[in-house]
Amino acid sequence: MAIFSDIQHPLTFTFGILGNIISLMVYLAPAPTFYRIIKNKSTQGFQSIPYVAALFSSMIWIYYATLKTDATLLVTINAFGCVIETLYITIYIAYAPKNIKIQTTKLVVTLNIVGFWVIALSTHYLAEGPTRATILGWICLVISVSVFAAPLSIMKRVIRTKSVEFMPFGLSFFLALSAVMWFFYGLLQKDIYVALPNIIGFVLGVVQMVLYFVYKNYNKKKINLEQKLPTTISTMDTYPVCDAPKHDANKDTNTYDQIIAIESTREENVGAGAEEPTLIKKDVMKEDMIIKASMGCTSTVPLGAIEDHNQIKTMEAANRVYLVESAA
Repeated sequence: MAIFSDIQHPLTFTFGILGNIISLMVYLAPAPTFYRIIKNKSTQGFQSIPYVAALFSSMIWIYYATLKTDATLLVTINAFGCVIETLYITIYIAYAPKNIKIQTTKLVVTLNIVGFWVIALSTHYLAEGPTRATILGWICLVISVSVFAAPLSIMKRVIRTKSVEFMPFGLSFFLALSAVMWFFYGLLQKDIYVALPNIIGFVLGVVQMVLYFVYKNYNKKKINLEQKLPTTISTMDTYPVCDAPKHDANKDTNTYDQIIAIESTREENVGAGAEEPTLIKKDVMKEDMIIKASMGCTSTVPLGAIEDHNQIKTMEAANRVYLVESAA
């Protein structure tokens, strides 16, 4: 019958329904993450604390709502929250490493079983009527603030890594929107325990969206910058150095034979009375070309260097004439 009390206040009922719908989307937002966990059979570094805390918060809010006469819409959304968060935690424990599995199980038992029943039994036996609702209201407020503050660690990680991988925009947007709906619901209900924590939730949701827009393209800009940077820097543009080839014993033998043949030809030419400096120079150049060819250098001397070499040969010939004339 409590829901008919909400219908008597159409605006309150409207914000409550919208809050249920948007909060439902918030609860379903991590579904792709858990699909990846199931698909990869790994928790991939995700933490279980936000889901354990969300389950605890939903349980406390249901207990608080049962003490109110017009809070059916709080019961509906938090009941769904208990179901979906329990499913998330079960999947997480199933695929977590052994040590993380043990830690998560201990946390669930400590917080969601022992902690919840300590609060429930102590408020039931130590407080009565409106006092019990007030105490539970403050407990719910503190827990809600803690749940809203949980993304602070994610925000810190985003700032440190400059990556929004673990902070999707959709989740931040619906968190902020959900906080707006529940704030007005609590305000119209004159329930500060509902309205107050959602102010903090709205602020944190906006901050998350701002961080998302700041860092969403950071990795793309970094990749583009790295692609524009040169991978190598040439320090010898005029005379490039050829890469070191693999050792080839046959090539070494052929090269040695060719050099021996050049040496023999050089000795024969000198013995026959040929011009020794010119022959030696030609043989040395040929020797050098053979050695470079054996090293796998296909193009070690640019055309400009060949032209310069021809000019040097012409100058050397002129100098030889000049020296001979001067000697005379």
